[in-house]
Amino acid sequence: MTTEELILNRTGGSPLLSLAQVAEILHRSPDGLRITLSGDNEIARRLKPCRIKIGRRVYFRVAGIARFIDEA
Repeated sequence: MTTEELILNRTGGSPLLSLAQVAEILHRSPDGLRITLSGDNEIARRLKPCRIKIGRRVYFRVAGIARFIDEA
């Protein structure tokens, strides 16, 4: 089973994850992840292409998060 399939099974099959869900997967607090993403660092540069804004909400693609985890 791939990392992407594990994340999809764990989150109910949605192809998009909220910031809180990504923080839980990466074992970080939502505020800590938000601060990390606002800076200029390696994690932010690798996660920003996975980010999608829908209105004021920020979501992340499951495929991109799975790729980030696999490459770590």
